[in-house]
Amino acid sequence: MYLASLTLINFKNYSEASLQFSRGVNCFTGNNGSGKTNLIDAIYYLSFTKSYFTASDTQNIRHNEQMFVLQGTFVLNENKEEIFCGVKSGSKKQIKRNNQEYERFSDHIGLLPVVMLAPVDHILITEGSDERRRFIDSIISQVNHTYLDNLINYNKALTQRNAYLKQVSGRAVDLTMLEVWDEQLINLGNAIHTVRKEFMEQFIPLFNKSYAFLSQKAEDVSMEYQSQLTSGDFSNLLKLALEKDLSFQFTTTGIHKDDLVFKLGEHPLKRIASQGQQKTFLTSLKLAQFDYLYQHKKTKPILLLDDIFDKLDDYRVKRLMQLVSQHTFGQIFITDTHPQRLQQIFDEIKEPLKLFKVEKGEVLPA
Repeated sequence: MYLASLTLINFKNYSEASLQFSRGVNCFTGNNGSGKTNLIDAIYYLSFTKSYFTASDTQNIRHNEQMFVLQGTFVLNENKEEIFCGVKSGSKKQIKRNNQEYERFSDHIGLLPVVMLAPVDHILITEGSDERRRFIDSIISQVNHTYLDNLINYNKALTQRNAYLKQVSGRAVDLTMLEVWDEQLINLGNAIHTVRKEFMEQFIPLFNKSYAFLSQKAEDVSMEYQSQLTSGDFSNLLKLALEKDLSFQFTTTGIHKDDLVFKLGEHPLKRIASQGQQKTFLTSLKLAQFDYLYQHKKTKPILLLDDIFDKLDDYRVKRLMQLVSQHTFGQIFITDTHPQRLQQIFDEIKEPLKLFKVEKGEVLPA
């Protein structure tokens, strides 16, 4: 699978741009703030129907404009896939595949697998458990639509249960009302937990392999999946937590509390790891994501590498480029501020690349 062409209209700092890509390595170079990252975010948008960096769709509309349009021509299994995304202020977002509009955006997830590695990914290490759950869910949802549907419905039931807990604060509780949402949470939560356990059993070895390769086994790192459902029946957990839930006015137990624990040696990774070690850890997570998706989708995901060379030392950059030279990946998009550095790196591994020069929302010949 690869992206043959991309058109942007009024997207972020671009008024209009049309690009044709190589099936191999494509590099966007330019100063910070020029719009390099916006280009790979546009590619991510066409895969996931949303931005990797911005929660609100309308925030991606160019200043003083009312709408943006993204169009991409992908080639998947030798067939063209024309993907359209349109966002207009005050209107519903449109996602189309070959001129057919999706009724549910979730039906598009997984068609065009993409893996993004960006500096903002540090939040996987430094921020709360919701970021790490989102990481797990984004991978599984690309290969398992039933899981995605269960997750959407679980979150709806959770929202309704939490609303009721706030509503009855200090008043008599209708247990039959809670039982309706509890039953949904239990059935959906157990199904989600089972899939997450199975996923982690496959994912952790892939991560360990990637980290060992990048670091040459220089550090001992580990990752553990933690869930309240691992050590207790969900139905019993909800019953035992009822008084606490009523007091706190939200649901305190369930798969929405799951987490991944990252360690360097015996200590939390975020406390003792250097920036380079954290970058290696994050890169290994994304390489494992690539491997997992490739195994399950039978097509190589598009790899988006935003500012990848910023925190990795020369040795680990060379190890990563070794994978590129062995054609481990398919199509790759890279952003960097130093075109000469990119050219030298790819000359050394004898891998052709297509360079794009980005200046203030314009893409110029390199």
